[in-house]
Amino acid sequence: MSLATQRLSLDAYLQYDDGTDTTYELVNGELVPMALGLGQHGEIADYINSHFRNEIQRLGHSWVSKQMVIGIQSPRGDRWDTVRVPDVVVLPLEQWRSLQNREAVIRLNEPPPLLVVEVVSETTKSVDYRAKQAEYSVLEIPEYWIVDPLLAKVTILTLVEGWYDAAEFTGEMGIESSTFPEFSPTVEQLLRDEI
Repeated sequence: MSLATQRLSLDAYLQYDDGTDTTYELVNGELVPMALGLGQHGEIADYINSHFRNEIQRLGHSWVSKQMVIGIQSPRGDRWDTVRVPDVVVLPLEQWRSLQNREAVIRLNEPPPLLVVEVVSETTKSVDYRAKQAEYSVLEIPEYWIVDPLLAKVTILTLVEGWYDAAEFTGEMGIESSTFPEFSPTVEQLLRDEI
């Protein structure tokens, strides 16, 4: 569902304010409201973000993990007027600091995030598995997690020579991430927030 019949430029999107607390993605110049997920959706994203932060601190990396506050300008066809807002984004601390005095949108001429996470909901499953996978690979985001509570699985996509290699994890399988190799909860633990 899109709200705008007139296409917005990236600059118009960055200035857009409808007076509500609604968060919008920009897709081909059209505003698309981000639906509120089930409580489980937010809990999963919060769990992942919290554990990423712990791992970053434990490992002493100069990175940050942020939940639903960073947009990523994405390609879509031959237009560049799409901005995605992932559930969780991991990026270098220096890059996060550069976003402090402007809109928190990583633009095309900037380095991509290190890792993004999308938690699937009924209304986003096609976009998370198809459109965002294509867009994030073109942006050369090294690792993309698709956490799917509907199918009780986690797919970790790792960028190899411009394409994503997918690894699927279910049940008692420990998740394997190249970005966070020592953070390996089982899918059941992650989806039930048991750790």
